[in-house]
Amino acid sequence: MLLFIICDYANPEGAKAALNLSGTMLGLYPLRVLPSKTAIAPVNPTFLPRSDDEREMCSRTVYCTNIDKKVSQAELRLFFESICGEVYRLRLLGDNHHSTRIAFVEFVRAESATAALHCSGVVLGSLPIRLSPSKTPVRPRSSRPPIH
Repeated sequence: MLLFIICDYANPEGAKAALNLSGTMLGLYPLRVLPSKTAIAPVNPTFLPRSDDEREMCSRTVYCTNIDKKVSQAELRLFFESICGEVYRLRLLGDNHHSTRIAFVEFVRAESATAALHCSGVVLGSLPIRLSPSKTPVRPRSSRPPIH
């Protein structure tokens, strides 16, 4: 089982102390402590899970960043399905103002999401993708009435 924990320390000394724990045995396994490459941004509370069903969706979802703009949604889906398992829903986001894109990938099974986390650092297109567990469910796009 793979477990990720993200910690935000009040001061640099706490973070340095945590980094010094890398290699410490916890049960049968050594801890692997790494500095984050990105800041921990607060999540808009309206995006957080609202029900047990949405919390279960999060367990099957990964957040993927640093996606090369040349990689299509179909290529991204094929990548994850060929390595991790069946993708239930994939939302690829990005615009012309950013050099890379992000995606939320919801799998049919939670085990597939866990397997996907091992793909962090794999080069897709010309960039290494970064993966983390999703804090938010991938909600179906709402069907809004047209604005007149």
